[in-house]
Amino acid sequence: MNGFRKMMTALCILALLGALLTACGSNSGESSSDGGSNNKGTAQGSTTVPPAQASDEAEETADGTRSYTDYKGHVIELSTAPQRIIYAGETIGDLIVLDAPIIGTPHNWVQGSVYVDRLKDVADVGFPINLEKALELQPDLIITGSTEEKDYEQLSKIAPTLMFDTFAPLEDRMTLLGDLLGKKEQAAEWIAKYNASTGEMWKELYEKGLTPGETASVFTYYPGDRLFVMAATGLSQVLYHPDGLKPTPAIQKILDDKKGFEQISMETLAEYAGDRIFILKAVDKEAQQSTDALFQSNIWKNLPAVKNNRVYTIDILKSNSDAATREWLLQELARMLQQ
Repeated sequence: MNGFRKMMTALCILALLGALLTACGSNSGESSSDGGSNNKGTAQGSTTVPPAQASDEAEETADGTRSYTDYKGHVIELSTAPQRIIYAGETIGDLIVLDAPIIGTPHNWVQGSVYVDRLKDVADVGFPINLEKALELQPDLIITGSTEEKDYEQLSKIAPTLMFDTFAPLEDRMTLLGDLLGKKEQAAEWIAKYNASTGEMWKELYEKGLTPGETASVFTYYPGDRLFVMAATGLSQVLYHPDGLKPTPAIQKILDDKKGFEQISMETLAEYAGDRIFILKAVDKEAQQSTDALFQSNIWKNLPAVKNNRVYTIDILKSNSDAATREWLLQELARMLQQ
């Protein structure tokens, strides 16, 4: 629909998901953004959600700069408190909640998001990043979710550039960004507040009617009549909180395989369908038509969740894995599940 990240990168490249269900952080050999989540284009094949990398290192020096080794091994010198940041990745919402000084980002990655209005004064650098535009903005730091070495080499000539693992867990990303941007305390406060809000939301929902052990599923269509079930990405990451709803056994297997999502057939839908079903509304017209056809099928109409009126829809562009979207999803889930 909230990871499908490498998926998101692929979507933007192939669509530039013509933008969840990512990347929204993003399988069956295909994956999204903690992803991100945009289906204007096609999905990327054979990727999984990688774990947080232990190679990220930063050491402050006496002149107000620091040496940092990103998760792909690039060693850079950057300011301890950068003031002009270009960010190209589907988890830009992480920087937004930290009030980071963002001066440029690809606009096509933020259209339709819950935070689009908060970036209206930020320059559009395109994707791949337009080198002339980036140079014109005079950044002191460029953060990219791309792992293309050619692009990295060009960007690093403009400003210190680091590759950022947007598929890493939310808390890991926020902690690292807080450290890199000179906002450690703000990042720690955000994490604590978010975790507390999440726990309170689920406690209240169970007090108001949810049944312990209830399962949930998240589905979306991509162009080409391709149906996906979401696992470790975007909205699913919020639903499958330890205090939240549970994945079905079939989805748990995808999670155990460390996949962001997996393509399935409509005939196997019942194997993945939970007590509650969430549909990520597609952007692409062909994907919308596939979704409408699913709703008219007997397979869909016979699902227990459908019969019990426990189906919910969310725009795929509002189901990403970033911090700002997570804040919104907590409020939206509380509203939907109390109806």
